[in-house]
Amino acid sequence: FVALGTLGFWGEWHTWPKDDWFPGRAVQQKVLTAYKKAFPDKILLARYPADRVTAEVDWLGYHDDLFPEDTEGPEDWKFLSMLRRGGRTSNWRRAALGGELVPGQAVKWLGEGWEKTKRMVEATHLSWMGPYCPANEEKLTPELKVRAQELVRRMGYQFRLTELTLKGKQLTLTGINEGVAPFYYPWPLELAVLAPGGRVLQTKALQVDIRTWLPGPFTVTADLSGLPEGRLGLAIQEPVTKNSAIRFANALPMVNGWTILSG
Repeated sequence: FVALGTLGFWGEWHTWPKDDWFPGRAVQQKVLTAYKKAFPDKILLARYPADRVTAEVDWLGYHDDLFPEDTEGPEDWKFLSMLRRGGRTSNWRRAALGGELVPGQAVKWLGEGWEKTKRMVEATHLSWMGPYCPANEEKLTPELKVRAQELVRRMGYQFRLTELTLKGKQLTLTGINEGVAPFYYPWPLELAVLAPGGRVLQTKALQVDIRTWLPGPFTVTADLSGLPEGRLGLAIQEPVTKNSAIRFANALPMVNGWTILSG
């Protein structure tokens, strides 16, 4: 992801408390257009989902500056209030939302504030956290480390396979996205037939857009006609390296990056 900076104090698209210093609409639009041109294939994130030109498009992600302390509340400047006011509550379906944990307060928000932290992850469909986050703290207790790990698993996506059905040559695979957000890039899903030693005999690209795997169940169907006999593997491939880059949340055997489904 690429976050839009450039304008305002710290590149955060505000000049508070000198609001009259902030550039007008024309300059904001030029900056937004320049980022879109420079990074046409990347998810872009903006600071404000209201009161800026960044609130006028449905393809931007956003980031919360003081998560979760200033995420929710009646004030119109709170992050969820701005998402609602700007009409951008559904942008998380197309672009990532994230936030910076209140600097220096990981212990608080994993401890006494833990319930609010979890609620705000759910409410914002948070995919990432930083630059300050629990990973910056060197002295987390074992309990807080467990909560930090739970936070990582719940943020963004987590794909777990639940059932495989094979009727003749027709494969049906079901799973569930246990996270709060989808995966935002169209990485290909592939099947492979493997020899006993792990050598790939043949692959088959599936006509599946994993960006549509929103939180909740998903189903994949495939016709195995034309594939040889062997162990059946599944992988989400990173397009540049052609390597499996997303691990399914299952205790299934892995062979050369392929999650083994049968054999």
